[in-house]
Amino acid sequence: LRCSCRRGGGVVQAGDSLRLSCAASGRIYSSYVMGWFRRAPGKDREFVAAMRWSNTRTMYGDSVRGRFTVSKDSAKNTVYLQINSVKPEDTAVYYCAASIQWSTQASEYFNWGQGTLVTVSS
Repeated sequence: LRCSCRRGGGVVQAGDSLRLSCAASGRIYSSYVMGWFRRAPGKDREFVAAMRWSNTRTMYGDSVRGRFTVSKDSAKNTVYLQINSVKPEDTAVYYCAASIQWSTQASEYFNWGQGTLVTVSS
């Protein structure tokens, strides 16, 4: 998997919105769970969101619930992370990955993307 920022990605200001994309290099099976994690400097990797590819069921971490939204474009084999009302605390490297089971644990995911740095200025 590889990740890239769309409009608003990279260095953004507090209150902005942006969308991250994760394009799969291979087939995304319908049973897969696509997850988003983030890691801030000096902190452990944090679960952000997940979505089951087949039925688009989603789950969000407590720190992002209500502001972040996971979506997909099956034709483009891509999963998105929409971030609204971005805060300085959202500054981190964001990663996408796939899992064969519903999980919030990074150890259950594989085929990690390279990560996308989001820096939020206040």
